[in-house]
Amino acid sequence: MKSASPGRSASRWLLTGVISCLLTTQSAHADTTAVSSSGFTSSFRAEIKAAPAQAWAAVVQLPRWWNSSHTYSGNAANLSLDAQAGGCMCERWRDAAGASHSVQHAQVLLAQEGRVLRLNGGFGPLQDLAVVGVLTIVTAAGTGADADKHFLRMTYRVAGGAEAGLDKLAPAVDGVIGEQFKRLKSLIETGNAN
Repeated sequence: MKSASPGRSASRWLLTGVISCLLTTQSAHADTTAVSSSGFTSSFRAEIKAAPAQAWAAVVQLPRWWNSSHTYSGNAANLSLDAQAGGCMCERWRDAAGASHSVQHAQVLLAQEGRVLRLNGGFGPLQDLAVVGVLTIVTAAGTGADADKHFLRMTYRVAGGAEAGLDKLAPAVDGVIGEQFKRLKSLIETGNAN
């Protein structure tokens, strides 16, 4: 299979995100806030039927839950995640001609096993816009009245110059991040991301 060029792949990523956003209904609590031409925050939160340690084990298996449609190579198996500070969420592949390709999607800022994974990176078309994007994934036990429950939260904060037009991209990015959240939740609870 011939690999698409990074520019074409980024466009495919955005188009797929728009379609996902329009067609997917979330069972989780989803919220897009602070939307402006220079930034937005996309947040997803849901109760999960798994302890934080079990959820963490799924979080660090990135190729199992990240959708292949949102990769440059078209195959999530080419993704890797080194879940420690300074680690890389990277993608490496060879095209049909044997040429080597790679992309750093994000760098790990914080890894607290069983609790928090924080990545710094502009995913898909955001990378070309030179914006800052911080994705935080939290697995936590509830507190107070919810002490017997467990939760998964994913928050993606994006900021850049007003010329980036992030208000126009926010719905598509929100759709893509929401899809990954849904797939991760499914992997945690069923062992299958689909």
